[in-house]
Amino acid sequence: MCDYSLHAVASRPAQVGETLVTTTFRGTSTRGFASENDPAVAVCLLPGTELAFTENVRYDNRWIWTRTVNSRVGKFGKIDPHVPDRHHDAIEFPDGHSVLVTQLVEGQRATVLQLPVTQPVSEPKKQPAARTQGTTTSLPIG
Repeated sequence: MCDYSLHAVASRPAQVGETLVTTTFRGTSTRGFASENDPAVAVCLLPGTELAFTENVRYDNRWIWTRTVNSRVGKFGKIDPHVPDRHHDAIEFPDGHSVLVTQLVEGQRATVLQLPVTQPVSEPKKQPAARTQGTTTSLPIG
């Protein structure tokens, strides 16, 4: 839900409709999402969570350059989850491009549009077949 480097930071799950802001959490070098109202608490996203940013998304490598993705919507996911001790949290954009959450420029705002389905969708209950009573209809011959 939250990247491995945020396990020592207070956290909570995201809620539909809330506005998040990208931030660097105190005591870490990791960026992530926090609530506008409580910037010290990491807001964790489930893979498949859809976000709408207020502007085209900007990201950097913290030293030399800043780049912009020509998109304001993205879906949260994981990159290379099988590789230990590295950042996995990422935003995937409609063009297929992904950016690690820890590379997002601080201060960007995003609204949680939709959370993923976390429980299997149950099959609709089948109605019992209508029972007919043994009536017969005669057709005229002729």
